[in-house]
Amino acid sequence: MSIYTDGGCRGNPGCGAWAAILVAGKHRRTLGGAAAHTTNNQMELQAAIEGFQALKRPCQVRFVSDSEYLIKGMTQWIQGWQRRGWKTSSKDPVKNRPLWQAMAKLTAHHRVRWEWVRGHDGHPENEECDRIVNDLMDRLAAGEPVGSLRVDERRTGD
Repeated sequence: MSIYTDGGCRGNPGCGAWAAILVAGKHRRTLGGAAAHTTNNQMELQAAIEGFQALKRPCQVRFVSDSEYLIKGMTQWIQGWQRRGWKTSSKDPVKNRPLWQAMAKLTAHHRVRWEWVRGHDGHPENEECDRIVNDLMDRLAAGEPVGSLRVDERRTGD
């Protein structure tokens, strides 16, 4: 199983969107959504949360994102935050704590290999997630109601 994600925001904070592509063999599912007032990092985390929530059972996951914040958070920082009661090494509260806590809970039952890819560098699924995110933000900016700005597209490969 592979999960590819991206999140973005215009204004930071401002209108934002997220996208996730889940691939298992020939099966593929695309998810996406938008928020009227959010941040880039919140949308990166929301994309990952939605991707992991879509999994039906524990499995091995290759997780791919262009967000260093997300990848480093899950591979380098989160255990320290948890040990320190959700405080950073400088004793400040962890930003986006509820989202990080959701990530910790959702990933606990999976074996995850976290991979960072450079954004806008030709990675096909990363580029597709980026297109979905920008399309959703365009729709939000055009006045479409946030509740209707969701993608849940299932596709089966050849």
